[in-house]
Amino acid sequence: MPSLIDFRRRIRSVKNTQQITKAMKMVSAAKLRRAQERVIAARPYAQTMREMLANLTAAAASDDRAGSSPWLATRESKRVDLIFLTSDTGLAGAFNSNLLKAAQKFADEHAGKEITLTLVGRKGRDFYRKRGAKILSEHINILNKPTYQDAAGIAKDVIRRYRDGETDGVYIINNDFKSVMSANLSVAQILPLPPMAGSGSSADYIYEQSPLEMLEQLIPRLVEVSVFRSMLETVAAYQAARMTAMDTASTNAKEVIETLTLHMNRVRQAAITKEIIEVVSGAAAAE
Repeated sequence: MPSLIDFRRRIRSVKNTQQITKAMKMVSAAKLRRAQERVIAARPYAQTMREMLANLTAAAASDDRAGSSPWLATRESKRVDLIFLTSDTGLAGAFNSNLLKAAQKFADEHAGKEITLTLVGRKGRDFYRKRGAKILSEHINILNKPTYQDAAGIAKDVIRRYRDGETDGVYIINNDFKSVMSANLSVAQILPLPPMAGSGSSADYIYEQSPLEMLEQLIPRLVEVSVFRSMLETVAAYQAARMTAMDTASTNAKEVIETLTLHMNRVRQAAITKEIIEVVSGAAAAE
């Protein structure tokens, strides 16, 4: 059985770990508050832009030049680009493992197609590097303070590839922030623009420019906005997952400390009892 010194060392070590997890929880809570504000501000703009482009696509489809537009052309899906967002660091429970499972499921559902990856985050990059996947680009350490310029840089290559016909579809996988306790796995199709229920039928817009020309300008912007929103969602979901994980770790550390303290007291009590017995036995022998 471990000695009293061993128990004291273990308790001291767990207490030090508990202090670290409590500090990390507080840091994540502060970061989550800022990330949540950015996500809430970005969601309405991204949603409205998708609805507007759905109406614009319906209007542009009636143009005689629609068949020559890369954004409206119908293609057989043989090659797809996947933008995959994970975190750069761990200590967030099952945050990254759930994303990796979703990516593997996506690969299974698109078996037989050529999948090209755009990886955002160190965890996803490390996972796919070891497996020899086809990687278009890697973006590490940009989720600490994501900017629209970062999103535009990520989206640039996939926009060019789709415009040039090098890929037939663009998808994005990330965790959407739902609450502190949970996140929603999101697998979304960005290109070609998926139809939206009711879009293009209930509103009659008057366009000052040709809808097709507007589409040429706005669809690349939609991809950039979608990537930026997914980055913000990922950051908020990650900080929430990390805060929850650190809170659980602190609670577990408290339970371990209590258990070790109980065992230490039992060992100390046994040592005291043994000494008393030895004293009493020696006194009895002296008589």
